[in-house]
Amino acid sequence: MATTRERTEETTGLDQRAEEKHRSLWGDVWRQFRRHKGAMVGLVLLAVIVFGSYFGPWFWPKDPFAIDTSLANLPPSVESPFGTDNLGRDVLARVMVGGRISLSVGITAMLLSVFIGTAIGILAGYFKWLDGWLMRFTDLFLALPILPLLLVIIMLFRDTLRAQFGPELGIFLLVVFVIGITSWMQTARIVRGEVLSVKEEEFVLAANSIGTRKRNVIFRHVLPNVLSPVMVAAALGVAVAIITESALSFLGLGFPSDFPTWGRLVTDAKDTINITPARVIWPGMMISLTVISVNFIGDGLRDALDPRLRSR
Repeated sequence: MATTRERTEETTGLDQRAEEKHRSLWGDVWRQFRRHKGAMVGLVLLAVIVFGSYFGPWFWPKDPFAIDTSLANLPPSVESPFGTDNLGRDVLARVMVGGRISLSVGITAMLLSVFIGTAIGILAGYFKWLDGWLMRFTDLFLALPILPLLLVIIMLFRDTLRAQFGPELGIFLLVVFVIGITSWMQTARIVRGEVLSVKEEEFVLAANSIGTRKRNVIFRHVLPNVLSPVMVAAALGVAVAIITESALSFLGLGFPSDFPTWGRLVTDAKDTINITPARVIWPGMMISLTVISVNFIGDGLRDALDPRLRSR
């Protein structure tokens, strides 16, 4: 008869084998992601910023648009932890509202950019007859001076969209569209390279040999195997979109002056930086922390999605 120790060792071995059997790809990715300290710090920091931007006004219910000139340019205090601006508006409330807009622009523009870049990269990599045309189209966009192009597009269509959708929604749609269509090129090139490698794998060749539709091959075999660079590009795309929107707002071509974003807050505060430097520091810090945290998350995703690192 087996001793108690032997039965315990046998049970432990069965549990370990069951755990290994039920391990999934995304479970392995999460375990590898958690080992990246910078990525975890970035994830926590981004979660705090997102929570503060979207749910902070519930805990700090001051009106970010209420004007009281008697409270203008006050330093940080218990009543106003970030101080007030030149019109007496609470800077903390405006930073939270601005974060909601800036993050929404960054996420939406990133989704548009990743969608365009992934679609063009897959088509160029999988269909040889489209490769030359789509890559030359990509090179054309890479050769364009992005910032002057952004300025020209916004100047041409800003008034039309404002009249059609309103000053806030019209500018939001324009800014998201402009950022999205000018930041997809790197994603397209990376995805194309991955597709060129994946389509030569045996499982793709086998699917083609039995007459599987091209559409099914792309969505069932090719696309799942190129998600790694797509997810990394998506994480970094949020940072690029936020910086671009902040630059446009700083130049006065983003959202209306009475509609705060982080870039708009920096623009409004630059003239009084000698009197109230905190007005520039707080929104600038939010931009920097968001970009840094997203970059850390992108580094963690890149390592977690690398099969060579997961197998260690």
